[in-house]
Amino acid sequence: MKPYLLLLLLVLSACSSLKPLTAEMKPTSLKAINLEETLSRRDELMMTWSLTAFDSRNNLVGAASSAWGVETVKKGATLSFDKQAPVQVTIPKGGKVVASLVLIEVDDYSQTQQLIKRIRDVNGWIQVPVGFFALGVELLTPLKYVTTALTAAGLGIQFTDRLDKDDVLGQSSVELRDTPESRKKPESVMHIPARFTGRHLRDSFEYVVEYDIQLKRMKIKPVSGR
Repeated sequence: MKPYLLLLLLVLSACSSLKPLTAEMKPTSLKAINLEETLSRRDELMMTWSLTAFDSRNNLVGAASSAWGVETVKKGATLSFDKQAPVQVTIPKGGKVVASLVLIEVDDYSQTQQLIKRIRDVNGWIQVPVGFFALGVELLTPLKYVTTALTAAGLGIQFTDRLDKDDVLGQSSVELRDTPESRKKPESVMHIPARFTGRHLRDSFEYVVEYDIQLKRMKIKPVSGR
């Protein structure tokens, strides 16, 4: 065999064995600078986050979600999420993944706690048949991305029911695209700081949530079904 043919075979073999590019999302910290509930001097919080994967034609093809809470937080508190498991999805070739996070002030502790448990129980990559969701993707907010991911897991109705009574304190999204440049990198990490501020009646609030998004080459298996 000629040397250049051998070299070509080695290159093709290396490319074929290259593991798919995977996005991994995990919150790292939450800081309560100012609370929404100034009378009780505490906020009861829930946070949920998701990765939604889209193919090159902008069709939703996969999602993964997780959640945290319900936790009582006082002014000045800083919380760590070191023990929180990440969520992962494979980035489709030529497509993208949107990482989204929503922070919510909870009114009903018990029902929300049950919802969080159900979200954690489906903490895996769910494949979505093309055409299952008709989305105007360019118009989606972080909250809608999270809701769509939970809908793919069969939990969208329970989540939207909670939002009728609870307050959304903030939402954040980051978009990751599969490009020739990203394919050349074996691994990279993005540290995202999200500052949520606002007012509710006479009360103002300010929270800082930080989360990491890591791109790595690894194979993950989707959960068996929705």
